[in-house]
Amino acid sequence: MPETPKFKVTIDNISIDVPAGTTILNAARMIGGEVAPPAMCYYSKLQDSGGKCRTCLVEVSKGSEKDPRPMPKLVASCRTTVMDGMEVKNITSEKVLDARKGVVEFLLINHPLDCPVCDQAGECDLQNLSYEHGTEGTRYEFKRRTFEKEDIGPYISLHMTRCIMCFRCVYTADQLTEKREHGILDRGDHAQISTYLNKALDHDFIGNVIDVCPVGALTDKTFRFKNRVWFTKPLDAHRDCPTCTGKVRLWMRGDEVFRVTARKDQWGEVEAFICNECRFHKKETKDWIIEGPSVIARSSVIAQGHYVGTKKTPILIDKVIGKQPKFLMNIHDVSDVNSPDVDLSKIEGPAHSNDFTPTPKGAKTPNP
Repeated sequence: MPETPKFKVTIDNISIDVPAGTTILNAARMIGGEVAPPAMCYYSKLQDSGGKCRTCLVEVSKGSEKDPRPMPKLVASCRTTVMDGMEVKNITSEKVLDARKGVVEFLLINHPLDCPVCDQAGECDLQNLSYEHGTEGTRYEFKRRTFEKEDIGPYISLHMTRCIMCFRCVYTADQLTEKREHGILDRGDHAQISTYLNKALDHDFIGNVIDVCPVGALTDKTFRFKNRVWFTKPLDAHRDCPTCTGKVRLWMRGDEVFRVTARKDQWGEVEAFICNECRFHKKETKDWIIEGPSVIARSSVIAQGHYVGTKKTPILIDKVIGKQPKFLMNIHDVSDVNSPDVDLSKIEGPAHSNDFTPTPKGAKTPNP
C-alpha cells in the first residue's frame, strides 16, 4: 500500500507533521497541552461524532502553501482536516477566545446550577470549560427549558435539564448495540434525548452512555448520592470477563467499591468500553485483580491528594495563630456518615439521612 503523505501544520506557532486526513483537533492533541482545543461533542471512538457543540472553534490564518488565504470564519477543528502548510490559531487568537466564551454562555443558558447535588461534579467537562472560558454572569432573561423525569431503567438516571445535546450517548448506543432504543425527539429548544415509549435501556453495553456523557445528564443510579467523587480513590483493576476486556477503574473509599467505570485517557475518552456486568454487578474487591492507583493525566478536583506523586497541603493553623487550636474537630471521626455498621456502597438506591439513624439499644442493626 502507498504510504500516506505527511502534511506540515502550525498550531499556535508550534509545527508538527501529521498524516493527510488528520483533523486540526487531533493534530493539536498530538502537540498536547493548552494547544488542544476543548471538545464537548467530539469522541474519537465514535464515528461521525463532532460538529455539534462548537467549543473547538479555531482560526485558520493560512489555508495552505498552495492557497495561503485565511479562512473567512472560525472553523470547527474536529471536522476540518489539515492542509500542507496550514497555520492555525487557538489560544493565540482573540477571536477564538471571545467566540468560545460565547459558546460557553450558550451551553449554560438552560443548564441548571445542579453542581451541589450532581454526581458529575468534580469530573464534569462543562465545569472545567465554564471555569476556563466562561463569564461570571448570564444575559439570558427568559424561562429556561425543563423536562419531565423519565425512567429509562434500573441502572441509568436521565436528567434532560442538564443535557447539552452533544449526541454522544446516541452514537454510543447506535454503534455498540444491535438495536438503538433511544434518540433525539422534537426539534429546536424542545429537542430531547428519550426512549419515546419509556422503554428501559437494558443492553449489555448500554452503561457506556454514562462514561461518554460530558455533563451530569446520564449518571449511575448505583452510585447516585453515595459519595462525592473527590472523596474516593481511583484504582486500575481487571478481571477475566467473557463479554468485554475487563479492564476498569474502581472508585473506592476505604475497602468499599462505590462505582466501576471504564478507564479514560488524558482527553477524557474511554480506552475500552466495558459491559454492564463489570460496571454494575461487580462491587466487591474480591471480584477484581487490583493493579494499583490510577494515573490521571487530566486536571481535576479529584486529583487533589489522591493520585501518585501529589503532595498534601501542610496544616499551618498552629503557626498562624501561634498555638494549637482549642477546637479542632475531624468531621470524619464524628460524622454518622462514617458509621462502621453502614456500608454506603451496598445501600439500594440513593443514600438518605434515615440510613444513618442511630440504632436503638438492644435492637439489631438493619442490613443496608
